Amino acid sequence: MPEPTGVIHDIGYQRYTGPRLGRRAVFGALYLHGLRTAFGLGRSAKAKIFPWLVVGIVTVVAAGLAAVRSQVGEVVMTYAQFADNMSWLVIFFVAVVAPELVSRDLRSGVLPLYFSRPLPRSDYPLAKLLALATALWLLLGGPQLVMFLGAAFTTGDGMGGVWNELLDLLPGLLYAGLWAAVFASVGLLVASCTGKRAFAAGGVVAVFLMTTPIVGVLSIMPSQAVNELAFLASPSTLVGGLGSWALGDLLGPDGRGAVPIGGFGPVYAVAAVLLVAGCVALLLLRYRKVAAR
Repeated sequence: MPEPTGVIHDIGYQRYTGPRLGRRAVFGALYLHGLRTAFGLGRSAKAKIFPWLVVGIVTVVAAGLAAVRSQVGEVVMTYAQFADNMSWLVIFFVAVVAPELVSRDLRSGVLPLYFSRPLPRSDYPLAKLLALATALWLLLGGPQLVMFLGAAFTTGDGMGGVWNELLDLLPGLLYAGLWAAVFASVGLLVASCTGKRAFAAGGVVAVFLMTTPIVGVLSIMPSQAVNELAFLASPSTLVGGLGSWALGDLLGPDGRGAVPIGGFGPVYAVAAVLLVAGCVALLLLRYRKVAAR
């Protein structure tokens, strides 16, 4: 019987003996990386231009509103109205950021590496969704804090005035969270359908902007009920309708709100919940199919 001729060489590789942090740490790392990606942190200077341009615009607007209020002594725009008026910028922010979060990974084929243990298939899209929603909330909520600080330091009612201002701020932050949840869930679902970022960005813009004419057509129908339910046809007007019902005079004068939805406020609330839940369910299904390939 011939003697074996093979030789095993010790070239210095060692087994990993450090701590294995597990699923929670992986999810947190994905979330933090997604949040940094949304604002271009840790990436090239070119990747930082658009997100920080949007941040600069909303911050300058908030600072201007705070300065005007300090001079005239009257509220120029409520916190909730600020979120409404800046929502058009959020659409383009989502159109740029959502493809960066998911389309790049789809195109490069690195998802099998992400889906190795201990990361379940659902954690990847949920971490990306949470990162995008957080970025959108910061985009709308951060400038509101600038407005609050400007109002708090110029109020003439002492701590009572600061407290009242805080009570006005909280609904605005919650409303910003509603915008973030709806826009993030819809935008990330659309972006996850393709690995080409240009197509994903165009799809996101199309979903938000091309549904608006449907609202316009339905709002001029002869039926009042159809007019009041018309705003369900677009994610943007859906959020506005829900805000009108929930916030009332914080979005418009005399308690009428910004969107005329009549007595259908609960319908808008249910529709918003179903929209977010449906988008999240489809997003999870999408990545289950991707993982099965």
